Amino acid sequence: MNGPFVIAVDGPAASGKGTIAARLGQAYGLPVLDTGLLYRAVGVMAQRAGQDASDEDACAAAAAVLRAEDLADPALRTREAGELASRVAVHPRVRAALLSFQQTFASQEQGSVLDGRDIGTVICPDAPAKLFVTATPEVRAERRWKQLQEQGEAVGYDDVLADIRIRDARDGGRDAAPMRPAPDAVLLDTSRMTIGEAADAARRIVEAARARWDRS
Repeated sequence: MNGPFVIAVDGPAASGKGTIAARLGQAYGLPVLDTGLLYRAVGVMAQRAGQDASDEDACAAAAAVLRAEDLADPALRTREAGELASRVAVHPRVRAALLSFQQTFASQEQGSVLDGRDIGTVICPDAPAKLFVTATPEVRAERRWKQLQEQGEAVGYDDVLADIRIRDARDGGRDAAPMRPAPDAVLLDTSRMTIGEAADAARRIVEAARARWDRS
């Protein structure tokens, strides 16, 4: 066996990857990192400093001083923070500054679960288990809309769907680590699945990967 058992969970916004990653962490007793929070934190930090998310220098400076405790800020869960994350994630220097943070987390001896958009392709290309979780834009927009409603944010479904489409285009079209499935990732479409069904399907994928890893 080579290195720790890392589970890479990639996919677009509101695909269910965060919930699946959390369920996998619970099932295997592994620490979980939602890497999207890193980019949300950078965007929020830059904004609070009076900087614009399009300013790569300012965002890279924020990324350089990011601390693990910054990820607990409730403001990172808002719709605005999600938009900021997508904007700052296009900056190569921001991604470079956050690379070490993510890879250090992944190097823990007991293993780990990381969810994001480039875990299986850039952060942990040698991860033994790789999933690419997806769902239709309409389903993802409904999930995010309901989540925002529960958080008390007044926003219409159509606006959320527009946000989802814009983020998909931005995340998939950026030059730096574009969102795409790793060649060896297993695709998991959760469009017609409940949370429990999606988590069970993900665990079966991981079990198969772990069996291969154990034999290596």
